[in-house]
Amino acid sequence: MSTIKLTVAQATLEYLKNQYTQRDGIEQPLFAGCFGIFGHGNLAGFGQALQQTPDFRYYLVRNEQAAVHTAVGYAKMKNRLSTFVCTSSIGPGATNMVTAAAGATINRLPVLLLPGDIFAQRTVAPVLQQLESAVSQDISVNDCFKPVSKYWDRINRPEQLITALPEAMRVLSSPADTGAVTLCIPQDVQVEAFDFPLEMFEKRVWHVPRPRPDKNALLRAAELICSAKNPMIIAGGGVIYSEAEDALKDLVHLTGIPVGETFAGKGSLPYDDPHNLGACGATGTEGANAFSNAADLVIGIGTRYSDFTTASKTAFQNQDVKFVNINITEFDGHKHSGLALTGDAKVVLEELLTELKDYKVDDSYRNKAAQYNKSWDEKVAYAYHAEEKEVPSQSEVLGAVNEFMEPEDVVLCASGSAPGDLHKLWRTRNSKGFHLEYGYSCMGYEISGGLGAKMACPDREIYVILGDGGYLMMPSEIITSLQEGYKLTIILIDNNGFASIGGLSKSIGSEGFGTKYVYRNEKTGQLDGEPLPVDLAKNAESLGAKVFKATDVASLVQALEDAKNEERTTVIHIATVPERKMAGYGHAWWDVPIAEVSESESVQKARENYVQQKKKQRYFF
Repeated sequence: MSTIKLTVAQATLEYLKNQYTQRDGIEQPLFAGCFGIFGHGNLAGFGQALQQTPDFRYYLVRNEQAAVHTAVGYAKMKNRLSTFVCTSSIGPGATNMVTAAAGATINRLPVLLLPGDIFAQRTVAPVLQQLESAVSQDISVNDCFKPVSKYWDRINRPEQLITALPEAMRVLSSPADTGAVTLCIPQDVQVEAFDFPLEMFEKRVWHVPRPRPDKNALLRAAELICSAKNPMIIAGGGVIYSEAEDALKDLVHLTGIPVGETFAGKGSLPYDDPHNLGACGATGTEGANAFSNAADLVIGIGTRYSDFTTASKTAFQNQDVKFVNINITEFDGHKHSGLALTGDAKVVLEELLTELKDYKVDDSYRNKAAQYNKSWDEKVAYAYHAEEKEVPSQSEVLGAVNEFMEPEDVVLCASGSAPGDLHKLWRTRNSKGFHLEYGYSCMGYEISGGLGAKMACPDREIYVILGDGGYLMMPSEIITSLQEGYKLTIILIDNNGFASIGGLSKSIGSEGFGTKYVYRNEKTGQLDGEPLPVDLAKNAESLGAKVFKATDVASLVQALEDAKNEERTTVIHIATVPERKMAGYGHAWWDVPIAEVSESESVQKARENYVQQKKKQRYFF
């Protein structure tokens, strides 16, 4: 057996750069490069190896959490077929990545983490940043990654790399099991040399399968659908990741079954398709929630049925409702005691369509969905062009951006009140034009995720929408976007606090406590003083962005025009009123527990409403 002497870090990169994925005959590198920040735990190992491996590009980021967000944004746009490696030092560099690793796994998006680790030799201990344990020496802060990783390993000997790397690739390329993969490599092991087999570094293509459903389950599902009077589809992210949009359209147009969309599934159908009821659940539209309430059969496609999608298990009120769940994972397929069609969404829909024969919903049912689609768009138009006051509303800002963007452009968001408004109000024209990270709703994802999305599709304009709270969490990757020449257009909505949680606080009777950016009031002792003198526009400008300040919708549109002509990342700052225009519809409820006893009358009243809503929650058997 021929061998080559390499350090563990060198061997790791040599292996990773030769890994590819292939689906439907289309091949692409599994890794587009490596994000990272060097510290003592990876500088001599992966730092040296990356310097000597120019064909595996290294990108310097400003925050390790942002690095993972950027990789995830890229993977989402690539339908999980390509991603990045993220390396960090041991200590805070590693644990900075834990938050984003959780987001990757929750959203079922692949990313490979290579945090440095403490010395395997244990000669010098405790070393800088070592977490000591009185019951074990085989522990470090990297053990924090275990619950948020789909695969976790620690490489204590060079030869362990030979078997660990293929396992990591298996998970990363799996449509069912993907998420964050963590390989912890001690800093002394990274620089240790070993005679690795040459065959290890040959090109390897990981074929991403399209599993077909069980035939008996498929026939049973067809029977359930053909006997349903009021069926509806819940389209989740799996529709888009499997590129099943056309198959969904074919099934819907043949049968007339209407579609509600999750955050990840929004764009599965164009907004103006008469079968598209729009957003469903806690942030749902009038039509989607009305159909959910009455449905006798729910066909979930690529959804994990989060509490927002199900309105905390209050959305489906038909006592005889049944579920057919098309999902790549058996785990999600069996939710709500549903009939699981475990397989690739595109293939399952194509095969299911052949079994439905001449099934169609009643014309009145189809027409009712079309009427809801039309009436909702009228509500959207009103929200976009409501009577403008001195300070515009968030819905007016979103409307201006939506109407300005080209069909191939991308809107991206993650946290605050904007996701709920976007879910309801955004007119989606293609399946990749709406990019929301709402499985983890991580503040700080927006700019770094936007950078990843731009790197995945550099010819498309990326419009990042975020509030002042999200901006303050992590504006640092503006610098990275400038460094690499990837332009973002960032719409910074400034409402002087946490508008989303402020609104939620009011709904539970707490009157927005602790959600405003204000001075502490010496008289009351509370945070209810005057607004803080923070200038976020100047902050963005200091990071190198081109900044425009808009004061109303007209100046916002002009700023969007000016930003489109810029070649570097641009920030458009605009103040809005914190109140939102769009209320919830139907069973648009979210379970947020409220104090059972309180001296506050507003909390007492909110508790009464909460108790009534809890009565609507369902178990499904």
